[in-house]
Amino acid sequence: MLMKTTHRIIFGNSNNMSQLPGSSVDLIVTSPPYPMIEMWDNMFFRQNSDINKAINDKNGLLAFELMHKELDAVWNETGRVLKDGGIVCINIGDATRTLNGNFALYPNHARVISHMIKTGFTMLPAILWRKQTNAPNKFMGSGMLPAGAYVTLEHEFILIFRKGTKREFNKEQKINRRQSSFFWEERNTWFSDIWMDLKGTVQTLSDAKVRKRSAAFPFELAYRLVNMFSVKGDTVLDPFLGIGTTVFAAMAACRNSIGFELEKGFKDLIFSGTENILSYSNKRIDQRIEKHLDFTDKRLKEKHKFKHINNYYKFPVVTLQEKELILNKLISVKNAGKNIVEVIYSEDLKNITYKKKVNPGVQSTINWG
Repeated sequence: MLMKTTHRIIFGNSNNMSQLPGSSVDLIVTSPPYPMIEMWDNMFFRQNSDINKAINDKNGLLAFELMHKELDAVWNETGRVLKDGGIVCINIGDATRTLNGNFALYPNHARVISHMIKTGFTMLPAILWRKQTNAPNKFMGSGMLPAGAYVTLEHEFILIFRKGTKREFNKEQKINRRQSSFFWEERNTWFSDIWMDLKGTVQTLSDAKVRKRSAAFPFELAYRLVNMFSVKGDTVLDPFLGIGTTVFAAMAACRNSIGFELEKGFKDLIFSGTENILSYSNKRIDQRIEKHLDFTDKRLKEKHKFKHINNYYKFPVVTLQEKELILNKLISVKNAGKNIVEVIYSEDLKNITYKKKVNPGVQSTINWG
């Protein structure tokens, strides 16, 4: 029996997701247009002409609030389509802007938090994503002269909310949950509240200039969140899909996905990305395995002992929860209808072994097939 996931792209405004039934989504991972960042002005102007007027009138606070009201409608819809116990992850940065000679910060993250809590979501600890820069002139304002210099923004937020109470799993679902686990050492990095960078994953799914123009977050950001807050077979939604990064992450992680995107011009970019996702995902899985083998080698050299062996890969793991971990490789990616993609995964778990000698008596050759 082959494992299969389905991925659907809907080109339309996510302030009305009537195509989706209530309580039908397990996880939401998204990054909306950031209010008061100029590159998104025209998008907001098309939604509400009063925003354009507020900007022309140099009324930054009014424009800020009107832009967020457009986003509020989407957050309200996420509350409807998300299942009880489901998680929402929102990547957003604050904005700085000068209007009428007045330089100011517009705290987008705080405005989103306020609305989500009023809507009934429970806020969980957030992640601070520090985006490193090598720019030599990192300060803003008057440089070394007090008091006219401003702290430069080098971070964004990944806000995390839960709908209702903690998700529960029945007996059968617990098996899938264990097979969806991650490595102990990955947990220690992923669940830190500060992500210093997301390097280490080759970004070949789309052109770098396109990613910058669309302000798409890196694949690794979405991939981590999908693995952290959902299990295999879950449905992941991105109401601001952009060039498709969240859908690609769901494909790689053996989850179903739905993406809403207002700009039809991104269609070709999204579906061209699906042509590369099979090899890209399998390389990422290989990388996770190799990093784990490096980790086990290092611990053994440091005289640490492993109490557990993974049931399928036959390599050491730190915790009992990792014994049933399986990273399913992609076999095929194909069109399955209008704006729908279907992914098939390998479930051949026989004789999965590895070729590094990391423990006495445990050695053989890995079969990546």
